[in-house]
Amino acid sequence: MSEHSLDTLWLEERKRIDLIKQPLRGIAGVVLAFAVFMGLWWVFMDPRGWLRWYTPQYGYMYIRWLLIVAIWQAYIFNFWPFKRKWMEESHPLKKGIVLTFINFAITGLLIWGFYYYFFGKLAIPYFSWPELQKTGLSDFFSREYSSLAILMMAAIASWLSPIWPAAFENYPWHGLKQPAKGITVFCVTFLLTTYIFFICMHPHYRVLFYPWQEFTAAFPWWYDSFRTLSGNFNVGWIMCATVAVWLSEMTLEQYPFRLIKNQPWRGIGGFVFILLLALIFFFLFVFMQDVVWGVSVEGAKRLMAPDWRYLHAGELAILVLGVAMILFFYFDNWPRKFSTEVNILIRVAIIIVGTIVFHWLYYKVSPALLGTQAGYSHPQQFPMAPIILLINVLLYHNWFMDGWPGKRIKVEGSK
Repeated sequence: MSEHSLDTLWLEERKRIDLIKQPLRGIAGVVLAFAVFMGLWWVFMDPRGWLRWYTPQYGYMYIRWLLIVAIWQAYIFNFWPFKRKWMEESHPLKKGIVLTFINFAITGLLIWGFYYYFFGKLAIPYFSWPELQKTGLSDFFSREYSSLAILMMAAIASWLSPIWPAAFENYPWHGLKQPAKGITVFCVTFLLTTYIFFICMHPHYRVLFYPWQEFTAAFPWWYDSFRTLSGNFNVGWIMCATVAVWLSEMTLEQYPFRLIKNQPWRGIGGFVFILLLALIFFFLFVFMQDVVWGVSVEGAKRLMAPDWRYLHAGELAILVLGVAMILFFYFDNWPRKFSTEVNILIRVAIIIVGTIVFHWLYYKVSPALLGTQAGYSHPQQFPMAPIILLINVLLYHNWFMDGWPGKRIKVEGSK
């Protein structure tokens, strides 16, 4: 945060000390996080594992909402109702277990209580797996269609929820105390998320069912310009917007919009900057695919389909975010000793190279390691699910557990 900040988060105020020196701490942290990720993937997601939720949309739905609930816990409610003393003095392992349990519990209650048996039952059936089954849709498609709707609400929320505390610094509610501040920001961002969902994804459901639901949803407004009826067009750029939020927060350190001193102008500048950055990512990634594979063809399938290209632009953005978060969390957002501009240029170069390596490695090893299908465009090859689960683990480790055992909270009076 800049010296002009109106509001700060506990994550920014906490002071940590290193228990292991770099680069060993960074390497050990990545190995530990990856081991936890593999354990969770095997138990919940892997088609060869226990629960086998990687259908892929059903399991991805949970993964997306686990991320949003973590953002609510850390960014919106600032870890309320836990006191600062408890956050600082509790053992990181105990704190991590408690906060992760809450994260899982809220996610389950939200999906099964709110979406399946309240909103989907009383308002819009495509949010409810059981209600879609009653219409005669098969069990598989009922689960996949409802999962897609629910996870897309989370995808939009992952773009809009952190913007208010990060760019607007909770203005004009920065002076409120928790939980009033958290409830207010939550309501505002959730309302905006709902509006964007109905504009960007509801038309997708008009053409998803047969006959088309022409009396309940508008015709996809993006069709004439982008040659697809699929909501994957919006999935792609919204995922790029999600990544742009976190890159601006971590890699760019809110530069250049942090130079604006007063709210709400700083927040507006940040929102516009993030949106422009997202659109640059999105169209750049689409263009790169056209260069490599040739121009997409309307009505084609898989690799040559416009809707898959748009989806894959979002997948490429998520790969970028994975690398950026590892650099930020485990290698102290290196470098930090030069000017802001030079630091950012070096980080961007590292992230570009790291993303190229990550991209190659993921498609090389994921079929054997994760049980996904080989190839880029197979419906069972859905990189967003495993990579966002890995990102969740990174957040649990660094937000909930302070990066322990590599780091720990420095309590006042301790050495």
